[in-house]
Amino acid sequence: MIGEKKKCIGLIFGGYSNEHEVSISSAKTVFHAFNSEINKKRFTVKVFYIDKYGDWLDCDLSEKILIGKTEIKITKKQENFSKEKINFLDGIEFQNIDVWFPLLHGLYGEDGSIHGLLKYTKKPLVGCGIIGSALGMDKILMKSIFSNLKIPQVNYLAFQDEDLNDKKVKNRIISKILENLNFPVFVKPSNSGSSLGISKVKKKSEIPQALDKAWKIDPRFLVEEGLEVREIECGIIGNSKLLTSEIGEVIYESDWYDYDSKYNLDNKIIIPAEIDSKITKQIKKIAIQSCKALNIFGFARVDFFLEKSSNKILLNEINTIPGFTTKSMFPMLWKASGLNIEQLVAKLVEISLDL
Repeated sequence: MIGEKKKCIGLIFGGYSNEHEVSISSAKTVFHAFNSEINKKRFTVKVFYIDKYGDWLDCDLSEKILIGKTEIKITKKQENFSKEKINFLDGIEFQNIDVWFPLLHGLYGEDGSIHGLLKYTKKPLVGCGIIGSALGMDKILMKSIFSNLKIPQVNYLAFQDEDLNDKKVKNRIISKILENLNFPVFVKPSNSGSSLGISKVKKKSEIPQALDKAWKIDPRFLVEEGLEVREIECGIIGNSKLLTSEIGEVIYESDWYDYDSKYNLDNKIIIPAEIDSKITKQIKKIAIQSCKALNIFGFARVDFFLEKSSNKILLNEINTIPGFTTKSMFPMLWKASGLNIEQLVAKLVEISLDL
C-alpha cells in the first residue's frame, strides 16, 4: 500500500441488537487505532452509526456520537422505524468507501445481515461473508456441523419451534433435560452474543425461568451440560491460509463467564495460557478446522473449554465479530502475538484486499 492513495475505511457500529453498547465500545477502539500516527498516513475513516431502531445516521453525527461530543437521543418518531422512508440509506454518503469494517455485534450484524447488504456496494469488507457469519452466529447450526465432523463439544440438546407458553411443552422440555444432561446446565439462545440471555442452572426449579429468559431472545435455544473447565481462546486471521494467535486463558471471579465478567469486572488474562505445548497445538489445529468448516475467514475468535479433570479440549463457539473493547480478548491475543491494535486493524484491511 506504500505510495498508494489513502484507503477510506467505512466503520459501521451500533445496530439493532442487544449488544449495541458493546459495538460502540469496540468501534471507539478501532477508530482510534486507524487514527494513530502510523495509520493516518494510510487510511481515512468514515463512521456510520446505526441506532437501536435500525436508522442510519450521517457520518458527521456518527463521529460525534463515537467520540462523545453528542449524546445518543432516541425520539418517538424513530421508534416507528422510519416507516415513511423508502430507502433507509437515503442521505448517507458512502460511495467513496474503499473497504467496509462492520463492527455490529449480534443480531443484524454478526449474523451475516450487514454482510449481505454491503455486498451490493461491490466493495470489500473486513471479516467473513454471509454464510460463515450466519453459521457462526447460530449456535444450533454451528454445533450440528461440528457434531457431524466429530469435533469434541460438551453434551447438549437443541430445541426449535417450541411454544413455552404451553405448560405441557415446557414440562416435556424439562423432562428431556433431566433425562439427558447432568447439572449444572447452561440454557442459551441460539442467536445471541456476549453471554446475553444465558443462564447457569443448578437445579430443576431454576429451569423454567432460564428457558423463558433464552426464549425471549430467540425461540430457538439449546441447553448444554456444564463442566469444570478452563476458558481458553484463540484468535484467527487470514483468508485461504488462516493464522492463529497465541492461546489465551480467562480466569474470572464470578461463578461463570457471564456478561458482567466480560465487560464490567477485572478478570485475570493469561497469554500465552499455561498449558502443555501438545494441547496448544491441538487447539490451534481445531480452531482452523472449525473455521474452515463454517467458511469463516478474515478474522474470528474461537473459544474452547479445557476440562480440568481430564485436559480434554472441547470447542465452545466461534465469534465472527469478536469484541475490540479495551477488555476484549481478541486484540490482546494478537498483541501478544506481535500485532498491536494499530498493526492489527491495518492487517485486517490488507487481508480484505488480499494483499
